[in-house]
Amino acid sequence: MGFLDGDAAARWKPGPRTKAAVRTALDLLFPPQSLDGGAPAMTGGLSAAAWSAIPFIDGPLCDGCGLPFEYDLGPGVRCADCSARPRAFTRARAACLYDETSRGPILQLKHADRTDLAPLMARWISRSARELLDEADALAPVPLHRSRLLGRRYNQAAEIARPLSRLSGVAYLPDALGRTRATQSQGGKSAGGRRRNVAAAFAVPPAKERLVAGKTILLIDDVMTTGATLEGCARALLAAGALRVNAAVVARVKESSSRSI
Repeated sequence: MGFLDGDAAARWKPGPRTKAAVRTALDLLFPPQSLDGGAPAMTGGLSAAAWSAIPFIDGPLCDGCGLPFEYDLGPGVRCADCSARPRAFTRARAACLYDETSRGPILQLKHADRTDLAPLMARWISRSARELLDEADALAPVPLHRSRLLGRRYNQAAEIARPLSRLSGVAYLPDALGRTRATQSQGGKSAGGRRRNVAAAFAVPPAKERLVAGKTILLIDDVMTTGATLEGCARALLAAGALRVNAAVVARVKESSSRSI
């Protein structure tokens, strides 16, 4: 399962000097281009214009789901939704809002084999979820069902989690969670429909329970809309003995009732 999640490690791993030399040579032969098709970038990434248009979340936000607030309401304040219905995960953070600008790179990673975008998004999360990374004992990507993995060939959440583990030094558990059944796409469903769609759809394999028991696990995914998928994963981890579950995503829809991808 680890291989399908994109965790196939090479038998030989080049050292930092070798990697740097190869990177320098490639940059000379193929100067870095911006990932959004804009003006050339100084390094692999977005052009300056696209970078400035990404709606990064930087300011007051809900301590529960990471929803940005217009005004600073003080530390530890939670939005009305989180106050009314506590979630299975303790805290969540998103690097940016999901809109016309951020949607493109995320969909390219998810559906267009652009796994080269994953390290960039891992860097975004490393900034937005610094506190959660400091608390985490391990990172766990939201899993795909085997049937969907066979079609897509990789799990975008795993592609993000792996470089994030290297950046943060937090252990990576690619197979800590599995999908017990195939689910329909969450796109277009109401909040209640999303929760029903993923109900009991996740589980920790018995052989992996020792890896999560007593640990603080940070779930990694690409987009959060209502949080139903993250909650389903969190419940499975808590049932397996996890001490606490937090979540970090690349982007979140601003309104929980909005439709997503």
